[in-house]
Amino acid sequence: MSPTGQSTVVIVPGLRDHVADHWQTVLAERLVKAGRAVRTVPPVAAERLSLDVQVGNLAATLAPLDGPVLLVAHSAGAIATVHWAGRHRADVRGALLATPPDFETPLPDGYPTPVELADHGWTPVPRAPLPFPSLVAASADDPLGAPGRVAELARNWRSRLVQLGAVGHLNPASGHGEWPLAEELIRMLESDSGSATLGATPTGGQS
Repeated sequence: MSPTGQSTVVIVPGLRDHVADHWQTVLAERLVKAGRAVRTVPPVAAERLSLDVQVGNLAATLAPLDGPVLLVAHSAGAIATVHWAGRHRADVRGALLATPPDFETPLPDGYPTPVELADHGWTPVPRAPLPFPSLVAASADDPLGAPGRVAELARNWRSRLVQLGAVGHLNPASGHGEWPLAEELIRMLESDSGSATLGATPTGGQS
């Protein structure tokens, strides 16, 4: 646990290597400088597309931690987090699930096909309510997930839906590096009001 008594923040990346200007990387650095305990799930070296490997990597990162955690996941990391929640238990105080992709609809060229995703265990995507408070941060123009489909996932998971506006996939490729709103959403999850919003779907904003 953080020396301040706060939850350890666990960063759950998507299917990517370390990217220095990605908002998750910047967020981790900012939180560490502020005295927070932070752990990042390391990139998978082999069998990257395997859901079992991704979930196992998250479980291995969480296993040695003492005390509550708060998960901050992006893209496929959000879907891996939901699969993890159906298989494992930990003292999770909340999860920020940023721009989860719609793996049940064909993705643009260059991304895994529906057959590849199914063969590697990603689909069907779990629809059961998550056992901890969560926020789904959704983009209005995400090429990997139409707003209506992402909103449906949020309802299924009983997550609070935060509308970010047109931010693409919220990654450097879409012109987004640092994402200050992430810290505000983390505070929301940690507050009593954040925990009370489980199942609500109000509209948020990009700061």
